[in-house]
Amino acid sequence: MSNGILLGVVLPVALFVIMLGMGMTLKLADFSRIFQLPVAVLTGLAGQMLLVPLLAFVVVSVFTLPPELAIGLMILSFAPGGATSNMMTFLSKGDVALSITLTAFASLLTPFTIPWLSQWALDHWLGEVRSIDLPVLQIMMRLIVITVVPVSLGMWLYRSKPDLAARLVRVVKPLSIAFLMFVIVSIVIKNWQQMPEFLAAVGPAAVALNVMALACGYLISAVMKLPVRQRITNSIEVGVQNGGTALLITGGVLGNTMMSVSPVIYGILMLVPSLLFGMWWGKYLLKKEHRELHHG
Repeated sequence: MSNGILLGVVLPVALFVIMLGMGMTLKLADFSRIFQLPVAVLTGLAGQMLLVPLLAFVVVSVFTLPPELAIGLMILSFAPGGATSNMMTFLSKGDVALSITLTAFASLLTPFTIPWLSQWALDHWLGEVRSIDLPVLQIMMRLIVITVVPVSLGMWLYRSKPDLAARLVRVVKPLSIAFLMFVIVSIVIKNWQQMPEFLAAVGPAAVALNVMALACGYLISAVMKLPVRQRITNSIEVGVQNGGTALLITGGVLGNTMMSVSPVIYGILMLVPSLLFGMWWGKYLLKKEHRELHHG
């Protein structure tokens, strides 16, 4: 299967299905949670939308990545985690409701932020070499179609036909993850001979960004005195990025294989630190909190 079909057809379908599945788990109350848990939600959103891009800029500067790899990692930093972060939060015994709320808000915000920020990244790293003008409005519409539309449709199904939505979500969730994994694995296979070179070039920067984002997500939540479960959630939401959305821009819109390398490498390498943090360190923190409450 050609990269054009993978990134132009299979990937958008996968993202649409993922967001549809997420929508079928959402209620309007998930959006009103910002009034119930304003500090937790705003801390998480600030980490996702502001902190990660700043960390990515520092990382690509320190590691002096080539322009196209730097742009790929920056575009990835503009795309907060989706279904993957929700799943990791669940496995880590974090606050799943907060995770879903953050993903819901991010899915509404990113169609408008990603195109402009991506254009800035292109101008910053390639402006003197060659000018690339992104079709910003067209990208906004594409992102709205694969995020806002399926989420709204899923929420409508959940509200009007809850039994059908409950049955569908059991199929949609694993199917959507399988779709996305198929895209990433296919890209890896197609570039297999160059993968050691790509890993050497991007791997250290990707791991550094992931670890820094996880740590900073936890620290800012601790500074805001959030409960441990919410600290774990915000840490994962800040550290886990949406490689599928980033690939839609780098591969589907820009058609640049080199820019697509960074999201693929990050998507693979982020799994180990993120799962270790959530399932080992996160559980340790929860047990420690429980002991303190019990003995206190």
